[in-house]
Amino acid sequence: MKIAVLGGDGFCGWPTSLHLSSLGHEVHIVDNLSRRWIDTELGVQSLTPMDSIQERCRIWKQETGNEIRFHLLDLAKEYELVRKWLADHRPDAIIHFAEQRAAPYSMKSDRHKVYTVNNNVNATHNLLTAMVETGIDAHLVHLGTMGVYGYSSVGAAIPEGYLDVEIENLEGEKKGLEILYPTRPGSVYHMTKSLDQILFQFYAQNDGLRITDLHQGIVWGTHTDQTRRHPQLINRFDYDGDYGTVLNRFLIQAAIDYPLTVHGTGGQTRAFIHLQDSVRCIELALNDAPKSGDRVKIFNQMTETHRVRDLAELIARLTGARVAYLPNPRKEAAENDLIVRNDQFLCLGLNPTTLEAGLLSEVVEVARKFAHRIDRKHVPAVSAWTKDLAKRVVTDPEAPHLKSVS
Repeated sequence: MKIAVLGGDGFCGWPTSLHLSSLGHEVHIVDNLSRRWIDTELGVQSLTPMDSIQERCRIWKQETGNEIRFHLLDLAKEYELVRKWLADHRPDAIIHFAEQRAAPYSMKSDRHKVYTVNNNVNATHNLLTAMVETGIDAHLVHLGTMGVYGYSSVGAAIPEGYLDVEIENLEGEKKGLEILYPTRPGSVYHMTKSLDQILFQFYAQNDGLRITDLHQGIVWGTHTDQTRRHPQLINRFDYDGDYGTVLNRFLIQAAIDYPLTVHGTGGQTRAFIHLQDSVRCIELALNDAPKSGDRVKIFNQMTETHRVRDLAELIARLTGARVAYLPNPRKEAAENDLIVRNDQFLCLGLNPTTLEAGLLSEVVEVARKFAHRIDRKHVPAVSAWTKDLAKRVVTDPEAPHLKSVS
């Protein structure tokens, strides 16, 4: 297949591009490189050194003989160019990663909230409109988030996208109805993914677009089989308080003898997936495309759930790190359960990678190798959800007065 990977220079987009290229697909990366500009804005760099996207693609061709083509294009701002690109290249499938992906970054200030909505929602709608106008029959696979569901629990498993409900009509009769599972986004970023869902539903029913929406858990890990092929193919690795995901951040903190920062009680339960499984799920979703006229196909792309404090204790036992409990900058429940259905990927053949000491140690070793690139002042999570919560943010988790455990 000819596959366009939108946002293919990013944390999930790059390893996905390599994975699909290794399977023999013709891969085109379309990206505006905004994630690199955000690094500059925040004054922080990826833990792992990253070459330019052009050099990364050159190394991949050198190592494999497979060519990945790069196209500089802003999906959210350059609609006419996006439409022309689709008309000229006519991909068979489109993988949509081209959205600002960090909840804390989306809550930093009013400017960041506006940017996240403008970038994410415009990117998705521009893409959908361009697909309709060009008349291409491409399968659109979108990387969403488990965060659209929220993290409250009613003691039942979260289904894959849809919920069967029963309502009473005016005659008092009970009627069954299938609806999208109600969203309860916990940040502006998660809200944009909830809005994406509505856009997908409309264009699938109105124009027959073939769409798969992947509600992904938190990704952890550094390498895939393809990124291991050459040092310059290594994936980006974020450790800062805005973009670093919780498990990766714990592993980084342990590697540099920094307290494992647990916010609030640590009773928040999250869904997780290893990076290798993430790219494998994209492959499985591509091979299970809906037909025109079908409803949007929704997968829960996760393999396991864990409480944050349990993860911290696991890493502390593995590495000898200490745990520091800090005020929570997020507006969320102190404790929640999370039960998630992921039957569809398991039925398609996914063999989940779970948290294992070897893989965790691998990440710690990567962190230690590049520890000289870590700026400790960027490790704390300081972006707060409200002005009141901002007053409680701790910028120095290494302060001796903090509650900690060994």
